Amino acid sequence: MAKKKKVPELNGTSSADIAFIMLLFFLLTSSMNTDRGLARKLPPPVPKDQKQDKVDVKKRNMLVVLINSGNEVSVNYQPIQLSELKDRVKQFIVNADNDPSLPEKVEEDVPYFGKVMVTKNHVISLQNDRGTSYQKYIDVQNELVRAYNELRDQLSESKFGKKFDDLTEDQQDAVQKIYPQKISEAEPKNYAKIK
Repeated sequence: MAKKKKVPELNGTSSADIAFIMLLFFLLTSSMNTDRGLARKLPPPVPKDQKQDKVDVKKRNMLVVLINSGNEVSVNYQPIQLSELKDRVKQFIVNADNDPSLPEKVEEDVPYFGKVMVTKNHVISLQNDRGTSYQKYIDVQNELVRAYNELRDQLSESKFGKKFDDLTEDQQDAVQKIYPQKISEAEPKNYAKIK
């Protein structure tokens, strides 16, 4: 009887190492798109034992920005183009002529500026439909933040001769007291189309 010849086995001990090295190679050499999203510092979590007070905001102090499921934008329920939003928000925040339909102004004692009239009680309420596209939501958010950034840069350059980001921390705090960023985001709902 003839002896059966054994077929040599492949050595598989290093295949796990090779797979791991290949995985590392692809992770390190591939780029991950991280450009989307909003750079925001979130507030700290609310303590569990903290009582939640209902805050009443006067109608004149609130600017409602709504994005419906058709990705149409409105301000205080009036249709508006996205390109007009930033200027409309700046007008609301500043209330240069103390218009009674815009936020009320109160006197604040601000370091570096002294006593100034500010609209510290203003709130921009961003509301969106469940069908709103993520890109439209980001575009609207960017316009709102851009309005604050432009106002802060203008004030910083007129007072200190440099942009807001180049100021000291104390100077930035003073500018933020004049233009505090107050954007309130509501939970998405189902809104009708803006007519």
